[in-house]
Amino acid sequence: MPPFHDTPHTCTGFRILSKERLTPVTNRFVLEAPWVARAAQPGQFVVVRVVEGGERIPVTIADFDAQAGTVTIVVQEVGRTSRLLCALQKGGAVLDVVGPLGEPFRALKGKVVIGIGGGFGAAALYPIVRGLHQAGVMTEAILGARTKEFLILERELRGVCREVLSCTDDGSYGFKGLVTECLTTRLPQLGAREELEVVAVGPMPMMRAVAAVTAKQGIPAQVSLDPIMVDGTGMCGGCRVTVGGEVKFACVDGPMFDAHQVDFAELVRRNKMYKAEEAALNAG
Repeated sequence: MPPFHDTPHTCTGFRILSKERLTPVTNRFVLEAPWVARAAQPGQFVVVRVVEGGERIPVTIADFDAQAGTVTIVVQEVGRTSRLLCALQKGGAVLDVVGPLGEPFRALKGKVVIGIGGGFGAAALYPIVRGLHQAGVMTEAILGARTKEFLILERELRGVCREVLSCTDDGSYGFKGLVTECLTTRLPQLGAREELEVVAVGPMPMMRAVAAVTAKQGIPAQVSLDPIMVDGTGMCGGCRVTVGGEVKFACVDGPMFDAHQVDFAELVRRNKMYKAEEAALNAG
């Protein structure tokens, strides 16, 4: 493998048309990627590479415009590669963008779909909810973050939802508490359970908790899984998950899965497999 150079390419690749800081650690990029934009559907993702010899990281498509030829991604600074990506500016370029990858979101039979976004998971939630809204489905959203400054895309989601409920752990904005607590409070205010469906995108513990709440209430739910992923084509096997007792690969069979069928315990164990290597890379 070529050496991992920390010098982002700004001349070639996929041009950055705009960059916006959404939170102290989260940025939104609009990229010029016409081929990806023309094929993209809600729920899919891309794999990006910032520098020669660098790692390839999966990033959910947060928005796309086929006519303009643009794809939007939202990136949170959590490691070396995401920090390199977030250091890029308008007019620069991302070296590689591969996609769209994965299966698009497919709604079940819910007449009302409640989208739940934890942290920057709201970015992946937005195109799903927008697509449902455009198809005539009644939509709502519950957003969660540690504090008000880490909530994102509330305004955008209000444009495609009849109701948007925001939650913060510290009570600095909206409902004080977890998204699952807000969901439990909201459900009695809605109609018959058979008319509801939930889709959740965010941290693993949050999605696991949503799965537990909806299973208890008998409400169908889907979650977007983000296990360890290398190539994004199903060849490496890194993103293996067990769903309904069967082996699946999040990159080609997902990333959306039936929340009640996911083996979250196994998924948590697998996501911890390379913690030491990740720490060493990020410290390098």
